[in-house]
Amino acid sequence: MTQIQPVILAGGTGTRLWPLSRELYPKQLLNLTEDISLLQATIKRVEALPNMLLPLVVVVGEEHRFLTQNQIVELGLQDKITIILEPVGRDTAPAICAAAVYALSKHDEDTVMLVLPADHLISEPEAFLQGVEQAKKLAAEGYLVTFGITPHSPETGYGYIQKGEGNKVISFVEKPDRKTAERYLAEGNYFWNSGIFAFTLKTFLAEVRKHAPQTCISMEVSVDKGRVDEPFFRLEQMSMEACACESIDYALMEKSGRIAIVPVDMEWSDIGSWQALWDVSAKDHEGNVVQGDVILEDVQNSLVRAENRLVAGVGLKDTLVVETADAILVAPLAKAQEVKKIVARIKAEKKEEYRLHKTVYRPWGSYTVLEEAPRYKIKRITVNSGAKLSLQMHHHRSEHWIVVKGTAKVTCGDKTFFVHENESTYISAGQKHRLENDGVIPLELIEVQNGSYLGEDDIVRFDDVYGREG
Repeated sequence: MTQIQPVILAGGTGTRLWPLSRELYPKQLLNLTEDISLLQATIKRVEALPNMLLPLVVVVGEEHRFLTQNQIVELGLQDKITIILEPVGRDTAPAICAAAVYALSKHDEDTVMLVLPADHLISEPEAFLQGVEQAKKLAAEGYLVTFGITPHSPETGYGYIQKGEGNKVISFVEKPDRKTAERYLAEGNYFWNSGIFAFTLKTFLAEVRKHAPQTCISMEVSVDKGRVDEPFFRLEQMSMEACACESIDYALMEKSGRIAIVPVDMEWSDIGSWQALWDVSAKDHEGNVVQGDVILEDVQNSLVRAENRLVAGVGLKDTLVVETADAILVAPLAKAQEVKKIVARIKAEKKEEYRLHKTVYRPWGSYTVLEEAPRYKIKRITVNSGAKLSLQMHHHRSEHWIVVKGTAKVTCGDKTFFVHENESTYISAGQKHRLENDGVIPLELIEVQNGSYLGEDDIVRFDDVYGREG
């Protein structure tokens, strides 16, 4: 019986969902439509597939590795999932190729690889299961199978696939204008391109060697020179950097003569914008999608989301309002796709709001910037039970730690001591130091930094249990 190797692509940043999605806390890690993240929902969807599933593989960027690992641990699946780390982002073609080469080192070449993006919503799981069964059969016959979504509207934000007789694909079409999308909908043989694929390892690698040989060679070397760094598998960087940055559609699917389509109607959305999130979310009697501490008066067909404080709206219609600790977005819902232009400007101006939230997650816990000004910064730091920061030193800043909950184990120079609640200690610039939590409850403390430079890159690490360098 044919085995299935599921592969989830968990890269990308989802800039159109800014300010909720950030470069270091991307869309797939967010809880948008339920109480688990899109990544966790995708993992659970795959876990629900019938028998003959091989251990899941998740491909993720280096900077998101610990957040991804934490979400897998929350599901209790850390022993059933391999996390492949991309040292650089090169789009979907190299990522899928790396996963296929890695899978071939573990499994038979007739294994069917099922590739899914981590950040999509599927509201009809039974239709998804049926689509997988059909795709598995076509893949076993030697086809590269793509899932086409039955369109219900003339959507201009998606690419389309033109279907011919049987399961044959005639062409892939870029995002159309409104008039063209209406024609596609009327003709009935065009489907939204979902980015979900199925193929045997043998067929896929043969077709990649034919149509994208340099990508295949580079990723074979990257996997061969890669290394296990529990719980991760790290791809070798120089070989991956040699790859062109290409999507799998452009590199392979639009060129191969072995493409088949499985049409599915599974209530799918890539949640690629705030408008798309409004479309798929439950609404109140006025057509509003509301989350958080929100009070509305005379507001219709709007999306209002409050993360940290009360948000009040009066007399709004078809409006988007998203509040986070460090940014507020206000726009007509119809202009939701334009948010990426704002993010590009924020990035060009080197503002940190495109990369980080006020709360930043680390493998040992998190920190929240409470206040910042020239020569000082105040943080709230949480260290998980049993976790410890690296043994480190700063050239340009000193740190004053005040424990507010739990007990801190502190290394400073050649001394190790404990700091209890309502006690404090001081770390001067140039001193080696380490913070640990040996207790059973989270450690919380306030850190006051002073110095001429307070950037996060002023860290010299001497020892780190998480394999970080600096």
